[in-house]
Amino acid sequence: MVALAARSVSRALLRWPPLAVPARMSALLAEEARGFALWLPVAFGAGIAAYLALTTEPNDWAALLASAFSLALLGACWRLGGLRRMAGLLLAASLGFAAIHARAMLAPPVEPLPARAVVLEAQVVSVEALPQARRLTLADAMWEGRDQPLPRTLRLRLRTTDSVEVQPGDRIRVRALLRPPSAPAEPGAFDFQRAAFFAGQGGFGFALGQVEVTRPRADEAEGGIGTWFARLRAEVVARTRAAVPGDAGAVAAALLTGQQAGISAEAQAAMRDSGLSHLLSVSGLHVSIVMGTLFVALRFLLALWEWAALRLPIKAIALVAGFLAGVFYMGLTGSQVPMQRSVLMAGLVVAALLAGRNPISLRALALAALVVLALSPDALVSASFQMSFAAVAALVAGFEALRGHLPRWLAHPGFGRRALMWLIGLIATSVLAGLATAPYAAFHFQRASLYGVVANALAVPLTGVFVMPAGMVAMLLMPLGLDWFALVPMGWGCALVLEIGRAVAAWPGAAPFLPAMPGWGLLLCTAGLLALCLLRTRLRLLGAPLFVAGMVSPTFHVPPDLLVSADAGLIAIRQGGALHVAQAQGTSRFALEAWQRRAGGISIEKLACTEPFCRVGDVALVPRGPMPPGLCGSVPVIVSHEPLRRNCRASLAIDRFDVWRNGPHAVWLTGEGPVMISDRAARGDRPWVPPRPRPRNADPPARVE
Repeated sequence: MVALAARSVSRALLRWPPLAVPARMSALLAEEARGFALWLPVAFGAGIAAYLALTTEPNDWAALLASAFSLALLGACWRLGGLRRMAGLLLAASLGFAAIHARAMLAPPVEPLPARAVVLEAQVVSVEALPQARRLTLADAMWEGRDQPLPRTLRLRLRTTDSVEVQPGDRIRVRALLRPPSAPAEPGAFDFQRAAFFAGQGGFGFALGQVEVTRPRADEAEGGIGTWFARLRAEVVARTRAAVPGDAGAVAAALLTGQQAGISAEAQAAMRDSGLSHLLSVSGLHVSIVMGTLFVALRFLLALWEWAALRLPIKAIALVAGFLAGVFYMGLTGSQVPMQRSVLMAGLVVAALLAGRNPISLRALALAALVVLALSPDALVSASFQMSFAAVAALVAGFEALRGHLPRWLAHPGFGRRALMWLIGLIATSVLAGLATAPYAAFHFQRASLYGVVANALAVPLTGVFVMPAGMVAMLLMPLGLDWFALVPMGWGCALVLEIGRAVAAWPGAAPFLPAMPGWGLLLCTAGLLALCLLRTRLRLLGAPLFVAGMVSPTFHVPPDLLVSADAGLIAIRQGGALHVAQAQGTSRFALEAWQRRAGGISIEKLACTEPFCRVGDVALVPRGPMPPGLCGSVPVIVSHEPLRRNCRASLAIDRFDVWRNGPHAVWLTGEGPVMISDRAARGDRPWVPPRPRPRNADPPARVE
C-alpha cells in the first residue's frame, strides 16, 4: 500500500506544471542519447573550426595536452552517462583540433617565388585541357638560384599556340612568370592562400615561351599509381574531346574524369544558374550510377549462367565488383572530397547488404564524415564537403522519416502509381537537397537557382539512365579502340543536358545574386540543419527557427562602405545602391567581380577622377601623383594609390603603403567615425598568411613628405 501510494504521488507531482516540463525534457534528452554517435563528427569538425578561427598559431603542445586532458576526463566520467557523453564530445573536438594542427605543421613550407620571369624546370603531375589552352600541375620545380626543388606544386598555364605533346611524368623546361596565391578579395572573403596551403600548392604561373620536354616519362622508371591515373585521365579526356567536340565533349570528359577546366565559361554559367552544376562535379550521384549499373549488369549476366547462378553468391560478387568499380572511378577522377565521401558511404552500404543490415542510415554518413575529416581536416571549410554532406544528410534523414509510410504507399503497385511515386520522389529529392545546400551556396557563391527543381527533374534522369551508362560502355571499349561507338551517343546526351541548362538559365530571375552571408549566419544554418537531421524527438523542431534565422542573416549584416584592393589599384565606395569604383590602369578585375558578387550583384559605376582628386561623400580618392595641399584634415577618410604624407591628419588614411603591408582593407563609415579592418588583422599570423613584406634593404618604402 505504501509503495502504491508513493507511485501515485510521484505521478501526480510529475503532472504538476512546474515539474512536468523538466521531466519531459529529461525524457527527450534520454531518448536523444541513443543518437550520441551521430554527434561525434560534429564535435570533431567543431575542433577543426576552432583552430581555423584563431588569429594566432597555437602552441605545438596545446592540441596534445587538450586531447590528453579530454581522454582523462572521459575515463573519470565513464560511469556517469551524461557526463561521459559530454567528455566524449570534448575528446572528439580536441582530436579535431589536433588533426588540423598536425596537418598544418606537416605541410610543406611556403617559400617565396621569383618576382621576375625565370626558366623553370619541373616534373608534370597532371595535364588539364582548357577551352583554349592547357594547364599543367608541376612538382619539383627548379630555376636559376635554387639549390633545392620547390616543396610545393605549381599550376602553369601554357600558351594558346603551344602544341608540344606533354604527358604526366614528363620533365619539362619553360620560361614562365610565377605568382603566389592571391589574398582574399576583401577581409572575410574566400581565403585562396589557406586553400592553396593545405592543398600543397605554391603558386601559379603563365608560360612565356614554348614548353620543352627534356625527359619523357618513358625514359624513367615506372611511376606510382598517381602518375598512372593521371596519364589515364589525360588519355580519356583526349579521346573524349576528339570523339565529341565542343562543350558537349568537355562535359562528357568532366563526367568521366572530373576535369571541368575544358568547359567554356558560358556553359558553366548556364549549368550554375540552372542548378545543374552538381552534375559536373563528380560525387555521390555519379559513383552510385557507376556502381549500380555494373551491379545490375553483372548480376544479370551471372544469372544467365546456370552453373554460376546455382553455385556462386552472384549478388555478393556483383556488389563487390560494383564497389571496386567505384574505387577505380574515384582514382580516375582524382579522389576529390565528394568522391571520398561517396565511396566510403558505398563501402558501408555494400557491407550492410552483405550482412543483411539496413544500408541507408545516418550512422554510415557520420562514419564517412569522420573518416574524411580525419584524412583531410581542411576539407571542413570547402564548399564541396559542406554541400555534399548537407545534401546527403537531408536525404537520408528524409528517407528515415518516411520509411514507415513507404510500404503503405507502395502496397498496390501499378505502372501509374509507380510513375507518380517516382516523380514525387524526384521532386522531393531535389527540394530537400536544394534546401539543405542553399545556405552553403549563398555563403560561398552568393547565388540562388530558383528553377533548379525543374532542371534537375529533366537532366538527372537523363544523366543516370543514358549519359553515364554510355560513358561506362565507352571506358570498357577504350582498350579496343571502339570507344567512339559509345562516346558519340554520350555526347548527344551531354548536349541535351546543356540545352536544358541553357533553357532554364534563360528564364526570368533564374539565378539572382544574394548578399554575402556572414559567418555567424552560416553557423546558425548548420546548427539548424544538424538539429533537423540528427535529432530524433520533437527537439528537432528547434532546428527550423535556427535555419531560418541563418538564411535571413544577410539582411542584418552591414556590408563595408569602402573597399581597397591588395595593390590599392582598385577602390570601391558603396553609396546610393551602387559601387562607385576608381580603377588604376592595368588592374585586374578579379577583386571587383568578387566585390560585386558579395554585395548582391549591385551595379558598378566608374569614377572619373580628374586631377588632383575626387570626392564621394566623406571619402576623398587620390588616383595618382602626390596628394593635393590642404586635403588632409578636410575629409574624414582619404584613400590613395600612392604613399601619403606621414603628417596627414585625416581620421583615416589608407595608401599603397598600408595595403602593401596588410593586404585589402574594408571600412565602415559610422556616426562615431570610420571603422577599418585589414586582411592581416582579420586572418592574423597563420602559416598560410605571408609574412609582412620587407624590401631588400629591410626598410619599408618611404612615404611622401
